[in-house]
Amino acid sequence: MRVLFVSLSEKSHIYLMAPLAWAFAAAGHEVRVASQPMATEAIVRAGLTAVPVGRDHAIHRDMSAYRESQDYRTANWSRCERADVDWSELKERYELSVPYAFAVYNDSMIDDLAAFAQSWRPDLVVRDPLAYAGAVAARISGAAHVRSMWCADVWGRTRQTYLELMAEQPEAERVDPLAEWLAARSEPFGLSCDEEMLHGQATISTLPPALSVPTASPELPMRHVPYNGRAVVWDWLREAPKKPRVCLSLGASNTEDYGGDYVNVPEILDALAEEDVEVVAALLPSQRERLTSVPDNARAVDSVALHTLLPTCSALIHHGGYGSFATAIVAGVPQLMLSTLVSDHELRGRALERAGAGVYLHHRDATADKVRDHVRRLTGQPDAGEAARRLRARCEAMPSPAELVASLERLAEVR
Repeated sequence: MRVLFVSLSEKSHIYLMAPLAWAFAAAGHEVRVASQPMATEAIVRAGLTAVPVGRDHAIHRDMSAYRESQDYRTANWSRCERADVDWSELKERYELSVPYAFAVYNDSMIDDLAAFAQSWRPDLVVRDPLAYAGAVAARISGAAHVRSMWCADVWGRTRQTYLELMAEQPEAERVDPLAEWLAARSEPFGLSCDEEMLHGQATISTLPPALSVPTASPELPMRHVPYNGRAVVWDWLREAPKKPRVCLSLGASNTEDYGGDYVNVPEILDALAEEDVEVVAALLPSQRERLTSVPDNARAVDSVALHTLLPTCSALIHHGGYGSFATAIVAGVPQLMLSTLVSDHELRGRALERAGAGVYLHHRDATADKVRDHVRRLTGQPDAGEAARRLRARCEAMPSPAELVASLERLAEVR
């Protein structure tokens, strides 16, 4: 079988897709991973075959120029239920997101990817939920088509809410920016846009139900297998920590794409300097270079993969990115999320709080006193650790990527 993965040109998204791509290859299938040229190095370093399509975009430049955009209400897709959002807000969200995000990521890929799909003829397309170019490729080649989530499925849930609210509006006001855009990009190939094109035949989710949101798309659960790129188990990681170890990580992609961090690393280190903990600040080289001093109970390191570090930790402080979030769940580690409102961060953070396995704080509320107090509770009381281990057990019960391959083989055969 031929399996085509389609990712946004985001390193973290490629890392999340890699274990399933490896599982397909190990099962004897041909695997290709398509994205814009800027993602090629991340793909091949993961041991996968890259298909560069289209041209690179400039969305990261815009992210750095408008760092506050992560906190715009239109960036907060956690607000996806009727009780939380009204028609005008959802319409504005689509009217801004389609031209300034979805189209920027996808438009340059569509023609090249469609041509590749027509020539290579995949049997199955596995795509990033926002890589709509993959949906066009699947339809044009007749392949089965599933979405692989890097978040809670706020995109699918928001779409359901939007369609319900749109049906209640006067006919003249029923605009649908997402469907209209994808229909316009599909029309040259003789295709039309429908809900199956937008959502595929199924959705792969690595979140346990307690942290997810229900949608109309059939869900295929899959255990999260951490992949953080280059990974080494350094000698100091082989020794048991003498005190509760707290990891501070603000995510490589978030820092690089938005041109800086949303919380102050020195302030957090200072807030924890008198605590009876060992702090490991897992930083990018550029973040580490900006530190003028490091408290005695802290260690600043780079080139440390989270999946090698978190099993030794009692808590993780992070920015809310899905890779950090899911790796902490797999390790059974309580989390303190100091995050923006972008994407599904607030929804996942609040769900983590309800599960008892962590705390969500908007980054503007992350004062030194609050960070210190939350770390004390997460490391000093057993309830958070027990809740985190319960979530880990639920994840361990989910099918592995290798087990999911069989389900996706059947889906492709039926298609």
